[in-house]
Amino acid sequence: MTKNDKLTEENLHADDHTVHADDQTVNGAQSEVHNDNVSEDEQVIGNPSYEELLDKKEELEESLLRANAELDNAFKRSLIEVEKAHKYGTERLLTELLPIIDNLEHALNNLSKNSTNEDREGIELTLKSFESTLDKFGMIPIYPVDEEFNPEKHEAVSMEKDENKKDGFIGNVFQRGWELHKRVIRPARVTVIKN
Repeated sequence: MTKNDKLTEENLHADDHTVHADDQTVNGAQSEVHNDNVSEDEQVIGNPSYEELLDKKEELEESLLRANAELDNAFKRSLIEVEKAHKYGTERLLTELLPIIDNLEHALNNLSKNSTNEDREGIELTLKSFESTLDKFGMIPIYPVDEEFNPEKHEAVSMEKDENKKDGFIGNVFQRGWELHKRVIRPARVTVIKN
């Protein structure tokens, strides 16, 4: 090897050391940057004191209790809604059957003199069959004879005088009312006594 070749080789090795030294510096700087980031994160999180940890624990317990209470309330509400759906789900159908019962009652009250007992018995049996079916579903008739007028259950059609009854009592009943599980589906149509 010539002297120039040796110098060139030494320069290359020196450059390698410089590059390696630069790498270490860069790596060292990166290490410092990484260490700085960790220390900043530690500063953000911090080392909480025992009292701070207890406060945080109590806060989380309260939050958990509130969430459980809300869940229980939602569950209870959904059970109530399902129960109402079972109770009142047939309301529309039962309401549609009421005119049929009214027609059967009118037919009984307006039977002609030429009608036979079999005709009357057939209408009565059909009416009883309808009423027993409605009873199975929780429908109860409102037939207010000798009762005081109640605007929640009765619909006043007119006023009438009757010396034998007190003011505010029911006179005549034009149409029966109906309740479904104590909810008024149709109020009874009545006259009210006013002397």
